[in-house]
Amino acid sequence: MMMRKKLSIFLAAVMLLGLTACGSKTQEAKQEEGFQPALDTSIKGSINVAGGYSNFEALENEFDRFNEIYPNVELIYTKIDDYNNMIGTVLNGNDAPDIYVNNSWMYGREQYKASIDHAENLADPALGLDLDCIRDNILLNTEDGTLPMVPVFSSTYGMLVNKDLFEKEGLSIPSTYPELVAVCKDFREKGYPNPMMGYTADEKTSIYTVVSYPFFYSTIAGNDEAVDKMNALDPAAGEYMRPTITKMEQFLNDVGVDGSACASIEDNYEAVILRFFEGDVPMMACSGDAVSGTKKRESLSDQFTKNPFQYVFVPIPMADEGAYFLDIPNLQFSVNKDSKNLEVANEFMRFLVTSQELNEMAKNKGLMSPTKDLSFDSRYAAFGEIPESRILSPEEIGLTDDAVLQLRMAVYEYATGKLSIEDAIKGFGTYTQ
Repeated sequence: MMMRKKLSIFLAAVMLLGLTACGSKTQEAKQEEGFQPALDTSIKGSINVAGGYSNFEALENEFDRFNEIYPNVELIYTKIDDYNNMIGTVLNGNDAPDIYVNNSWMYGREQYKASIDHAENLADPALGLDLDCIRDNILLNTEDGTLPMVPVFSSTYGMLVNKDLFEKEGLSIPSTYPELVAVCKDFREKGYPNPMMGYTADEKTSIYTVVSYPFFYSTIAGNDEAVDKMNALDPAAGEYMRPTITKMEQFLNDVGVDGSACASIEDNYEAVILRFFEGDVPMMACSGDAVSGTKKRESLSDQFTKNPFQYVFVPIPMADEGAYFLDIPNLQFSVNKDSKNLEVANEFMRFLVTSQELNEMAKNKGLMSPTKDLSFDSRYAAFGEIPESRILSPEEIGLTDDAVLQLRMAVYEYATGKLSIEDAIKGFGTYTQ
């Protein structure tokens, strides 16, 4: 369960982050200085990193870079089947990993207790991790101020944009809701029947979720009463969804989404990418996870191979004042505090948690970096330009997954014509996945 920041915890976290900032050095100075080994570089050891990915080439690239400094340290990545359910058992076994993937949503849930209990406190100043390089709002916030995991990738929601189509038709990428409405109208008039498309087969990552999530969080940010009532699944809390569902009504009327055309998109990842690569869709709503797969799939698309085009990933501007950036940790690493190789595991984490290495790994994986500089990857640079006042953090706002499910289902049931606005709101607290 995500926990909201209380003032005392926030101040404690700020103090801890300050202590890890390597004295008074600026982030730029630390980047220029580069990683400085803290151990004898001839040290021997091994590090086993566990996760759920079938392959993790981006991490293995970091292994190689670490081995340039520590050539006698063996690093291995191990995939664990049914990862979320099995990691606790693995951590309690004889072959427990030294570093492992963790998730914010596991925090506070009894069935994932082992995954948190085995985690070292990475905010300990003695470890020397450069936490200053990570965006503060995606660091997990806990009741006791400890930090059991750090994000190595992040994600968000937005839309892939075919830049060449916009340039060809003399149109600008929209940055406000009125501009989005206008550009969709312009594209239709120029012969593009589907200016915006997205996956629609289920609610979790449908276009309706992608466009509504950031807007919804903007309506409850700073409203502790709303968060408490929604987390308690109080039926009356359904009213907090009204602005978002009403906005969805407006979006469907103003922008228009052809449900039958979108229904041909079979999944929220490869099929979304390949449909976008056909080259006739100006904007494709999707998650950052989908964007991570674009580079590898350019060669899988005959249309893109024959007629390549420039594309970027940008926020969807659902508000009159502009787009919101919903900043979400994607993948997080924990260090097993009971590791037999704790010293070298911590040294690898100290190597990895720097702007240079996190950006390098994110670029290789194709995901958004958790660092404060997003300009290095043109695909995500637009998110780095969003004003701080419109950056929203689910980690800080503190809605539980069960509460978010209610919003997701309500929006989907309304958008697909199964429920009226009133019935969708009344259903709060009753939706199940």
